[in-house]
Amino acid sequence: MSSPLRARNRLAGEERGERRPVLDDIDKAIIRELQVDGRMAYAQLGPRVGLSQAAVRQRVQRLCEQGVMQVVAVTNPLMLGFELQALIGIHADGDLRPIAATLAEIPEVDYVVITSGRFDLLVEVVCRDNEQLLALVNDVIRAIPGVRRTETSTYLHLEKQTYSWGTP
Repeated sequence: MSSPLRARNRLAGEERGERRPVLDDIDKAIIRELQVDGRMAYAQLGPRVGLSQAAVRQRVQRLCEQGVMQVVAVTNPLMLGFELQALIGIHADGDLRPIAATLAEIPEVDYVVITSGRFDLLVEVVCRDNEQLLALVNDVIRAIPGVRRTETSTYLHLEKQTYSWGTP
């Protein structure tokens, strides 16, 4: 099964010398429609973008295989019993890529980026409570070789989270 992080890595495939797929207007229309309703049936999607059901199914499959998009269920952590979300800024020494890869394997981590700003890495985590967050930061993240310092900001209120930024 492909995780959102792996999909983001595929989307960033140019860093590994992969060519970016060329998207035509129909591909972009498919993406826009699925960003509104990822469960839309191919029989409904096809006519909206000017294709048959079979043709739109093939296009969606190709877009997913190329790493252009993925269709997933996005959950609300609060409704699943995860009462705490936090953003952890990490200062690190050495090569950041192995640190990011190690962080990406941690189950509570749902987002990892190497940055050029104040922090070397930013990590978003979802935890049941403060005790789980403390154990995660103290016992797991700070124990990763190369991690020098962390700064944790817990989310008080999430105003907006979207996955529908459209297509160029």
